[in-house]
Amino acid sequence: LSTKDQTFNKSIMKIELLSNTKNKDISISNDVFSKEFNESLIHQAVVSFMAASRQGSAKQKNRSEVRGGGKKPYRQKGTGRARAGTIRSPLWRGGGVTFAARPRDYSKKLNKKMYRAAIKSIFSELVRQNRLVAIEKPVLEKPKTKEIASFLNEFSLSKVLIIIDELDMNLYLSARNIPNVDVITVREINPVNLLKPQKVAVTSEALKQIEEWING
Repeated sequence: LSTKDQTFNKSIMKIELLSNTKNKDISISNDVFSKEFNESLIHQAVVSFMAASRQGSAKQKNRSEVRGGGKKPYRQKGTGRARAGTIRSPLWRGGGVTFAARPRDYSKKLNKKMYRAAIKSIFSELVRQNRLVAIEKPVLEKPKTKEIASFLNEFSLSKVLIIIDELDMNLYLSARNIPNVDVITVREINPVNLLKPQKVAVTSEALKQIEEWING
């Protein structure tokens, strides 16, 4: 996708739609695909997404969570031993932990307006770097990796993320064995998977959904 193929005006811009039959131009929103690059905002979005993906799995049981210990082990006086109310005291073997570890929440808050602005900035930068291309969705009667590989080679797409409007199992199964090729729906878009590939190929239906989602 070259710069000369893009025509800007006040509200829309045109990009070339790559097709097996005949290439044509489609209109996309300037409000989504021509924003300034905001590095700090994108950084916040990436950190927020990756932090939310972390699982704080450290967990220990305190004395109230350990099983058993409901009965006083022996009478209060007369045994010569230190008084005890439960065998699950942290002082006893098999008892609870005094300062028990709790699952940690690593998530960082980022409101919807900032997140959508970050996605706009990423898409706009992909357009400026000629990394965003529009494609016609390949139609497959059954999973066939050879057909998808041929389709990608025709347009010189190797390390590519393909974004479609809704899940197509034939397309997904056909592409999953090709290295560095991923297929996702619009709902699965996030800052990390947009920034990783060399090219992002979006179907015309998915482009409309992206505009509705970001501007919604």
